[in-house]
Amino acid sequence: MPIRKIFWLATLMLVIPAAGRTQTLTPLSWPLGDSQLQLAGEAGGALFQPNQPGQRDGAASGDLRLMPQLRRDYDSGLSLALGGTLAAADPLSYGRYDGDVIERLAASIRTGLGLLEIGITDGAGYQLAVTGPKADPGASLEDPRTSFYRDPVSHHALIDMFALRTEVGASSNYAKIGYSSPSLFGLQLALSFTPSQAKQLPFLNAGPHLPDRQADIWEAALRYEIDLGPASLTVGGGFAEGRGEHKLAGQEGISDLGLGMRADYPVTEKIAVSLGGAYRQSNAYGFDIDQSWQVATTHAGYVSAAVTGWQWTANLEFGKGVAGPAGGQPGLGLNGLQASLGYAISDSLGVSSGWQHLTYTRTNGLFFNGAPQLKLDAVYMHLNMKTLEQ
Repeated sequence: MPIRKIFWLATLMLVIPAAGRTQTLTPLSWPLGDSQLQLAGEAGGALFQPNQPGQRDGAASGDLRLMPQLRRDYDSGLSLALGGTLAAADPLSYGRYDGDVIERLAASIRTGLGLLEIGITDGAGYQLAVTGPKADPGASLEDPRTSFYRDPVSHHALIDMFALRTEVGASSNYAKIGYSSPSLFGLQLALSFTPSQAKQLPFLNAGPHLPDRQADIWEAALRYEIDLGPASLTVGGGFAEGRGEHKLAGQEGISDLGLGMRADYPVTEKIAVSLGGAYRQSNAYGFDIDQSWQVATTHAGYVSAAVTGWQWTANLEFGKGVAGPAGGQPGLGLNGLQASLGYAISDSLGVSSGWQHLTYTRTNGLFFNGAPQLKLDAVYMHLNMKTLEQ
């Protein structure tokens, strides 16, 4: 059966029976003395037809994430928790964590003064990142969780060579200590310290044994939200600075900077428009922090617009990136365009479909297609399911 028929058949099978359902899926919960054990989850699945050299057949990918948490709340407002995220995914749905089974495992203390975390978790720059609207973040052009193109050699996501990610993410989910403040007059602050590229508790491991591994990564981020009449505006920015160890000639510590903005305007009670974008600059080649060089800079920019109404979202995205040549590697260019349509079946279940185009170029050498330019296209359908707190 042609893949386009599978898309439409699957869409009808999913949307029509569920169109009238609005029930929210809630996490499972069990009392343990004065504490509460909770199990949340999310899953995604994609059907797609890629158009890339050497592959034109339809394909599928998916991911499942379980988020257990043990939490105790006190009458004073203090909350103590130990939580994590366990993932199982196809290589095309690894996302930004490179296929880690444990994507997050951290202890936290929340008070009226903010949230303090220690363990495997995101850095300050990613937590407060602001970017443009997305009909489906899991299948977006920017910071995608699921990709539609497979490297014919590694069988992993082809875009891993240079993915469009505008959020400051130098510290990834390496073990760290982080703090985020409550929002005060629309302003929120986050800080984090990552001693090494290890994924155990902070200070217990020096990280991978390779040149220019990063240590002592400091991150800071600010986000500001304000209402301008009926419209709302959100602005955010973050930076990260690290120290390179065992550097080769020309290498240095990581330096990562990002800025983003989003505006939302309600046209009517049921229709709203959104516009936004983000920019990131780093000395890490292709945003790989172990390839941080004095002579090269990687830039990425992203803009998107969306119209939302009656549970539907129409979305247009554009992105561009340039990774300057460094360390004997060629300069890379990236241009992307995506149009998508999403439908919220309920607060917990959504489906999207769209078309994506990517073009990669290199300053010297050839891609696996025997040319210095690589063009990729795909049509897709992506299903999301997640639990939500009531």
